[in-house]
Amino acid sequence: MSEDPSRITAMEVDTAFIKSKRGILKVAEMVILFVAFVCFAVASRPKYIAATVLEFVITSLLLLLYLFKLNKRLTFFFWPLVDAFNSVFAAVYFIVLSLLAATTYTVTGTLVGGIFGLVFAGLMCVDSFVLFKNITFNQPRSEINTVNNEH
Repeated sequence: MSEDPSRITAMEVDTAFIKSKRGILKVAEMVILFVAFVCFAVASRPKYIAATVLEFVITSLLLLLYLFKLNKRLTFFFWPLVDAFNSVFAAVYFIVLSLLAATTYTVTGTLVGGIFGLVFAGLMCVDSFVLFKNITFNQPRSEINTVNNEH
């Protein structure tokens, strides 16, 4: 049986998101996480490897969500708020994890991974600031944009 062509919807790619500040920030987060993962893998630190892989997967899924505009189709969550909470949680978690890795290292890879983890935590702080700044709760988006453009 053939599918009705009118029912098939193409996956739309938002190339403007990758070129935006948030898109560049997400890609930078993934690059830094990958470098931290490689450093922890070379140092053979399973706890740190697991944390970096988990956050890499979460960040990748959020990037794909925005890239393919799935946030417009999956409306059961307010995705910017989910992203903001992830950013805050990951920033706090990676500050603790990276400080622990940097202060208790026995292999240089652990120290370098901890430093990259701190850089990642800084990027997550910036990401959460940008997200919370752009989230509107009680005002329509057009009203917020008008107010922000006047300043």
